[in-house]
Amino acid sequence: MLPRIPLGLLVAVPVLLVQGGTDSSPPPRPPSPLGDPSWALGLRLYRALRSNSPAPNTLFSPLLLASSLQALGEGSAGSTAGQVRDLLKPPNQTRALQVWESLSGALKSLTGANGTSFHAHASSALFSKQAPALSFAKETSTKFRLQQQTLGKGDSAADHKRLHDWAKAGLGGLDGAPVEAEIKARAGALILANVMRFKGLWEREFGQDGTDRRTFLGTKYTKVVMMHRAGLYRHHEDINNMVQVLEAPLWGGKTSLVLLLPFHVEKLARLEKLLTLELMSEWLEKAGVTSVAISLPAANITSSLSLQKQLSALGLTDAWDQKAADFSGFSDQSKGKLHLGGALHWASLELAADAGKGETELEEEKVEKPKLFYADHPFIILVRDNASGALLLMGCLDHAEGEAVHDEL
Repeated sequence: MLPRIPLGLLVAVPVLLVQGGTDSSPPPRPPSPLGDPSWALGLRLYRALRSNSPAPNTLFSPLLLASSLQALGEGSAGSTAGQVRDLLKPPNQTRALQVWESLSGALKSLTGANGTSFHAHASSALFSKQAPALSFAKETSTKFRLQQQTLGKGDSAADHKRLHDWAKAGLGGLDGAPVEAEIKARAGALILANVMRFKGLWEREFGQDGTDRRTFLGTKYTKVVMMHRAGLYRHHEDINNMVQVLEAPLWGGKTSLVLLLPFHVEKLARLEKLLTLELMSEWLEKAGVTSVAISLPAANITSSLSLQKQLSALGLTDAWDQKAADFSGFSDQSKGKLHLGGALHWASLELAADAGKGETELEEEKVEKPKLFYADHPFIILVRDNASGALLLMGCLDHAEGEAVHDEL
């Protein structure tokens, strides 16, 4: 059997190909994004994060965040519970049970696939400081992988260090950047935190020449190493919206990477405004298997986010207000005390090639007149679980570290 080739560090990504063996037909399509709560939240939150002076290389896990919010919603009541439901409910789902089943099933699928086509580190926790004892339902905590943590009696600096150390452990030792936003860890405050690190495994290797550096035309022009490969991929060109859509499965086809690349060198603002569930579903449905020559930058992506402002803008308002928040499902002493004091998110990704080769060759691909997918300018990255259809990661690369060139977008 061909040994799995480490793709690199990936809180999100890899690119791979048609499965080996005698059957070269493409795997079945994952469920549509239209009915999935992680997609419903992910696309809206991504647009909110990127709407005003976006930080470069935004990255987060819609599945982890949506699952944690669902668990939080189980302990809420009144308008607080209603706002959580509205935030997670896809347009074509009407029952809360569907959201529960969808998210818990996707987490189970992620856990089951871990160690096959990827290695993932994912953690979610609810930190509290001088809060009443939380009567978390065991079923809720287990299904949504939400830990309970304490911040202790230290000051703000101690709280930040505690959260940062937890994130570093969740990233497998990587030193994620501290979140600069103020954390309101006063009495009764709950800090929701997620961290995800995703290491993908290539099924077929990319070629990489460390001396062959090309210019990445991002927010800053930099010289980067590009990795190359030609093969069979699901691909679609939307002429009207001037975007290429590329879908590439990881080892075994359990997880796929989706890349959205504008036709021309430009900032991502135009493309980001187009992102809706309906259009994403259309693009993925129209993507057909064809020959594609891919070039991707070898790049690292890390992101540390405070999400209070964006979640509030999307309708989650009462949860942050000490008087309006209702988390009475967690404690009969919580009315007027328990409330959200922060929502923090860490994610990390590396796009990298590996020179290793397998002992057994996969079925040869018939690559003829390949379309060119040359990602030398900003693009959007999505990673989805193919069994459940859930959106594991979403982000973008609009700046690649490297030697500065000159002009910039």
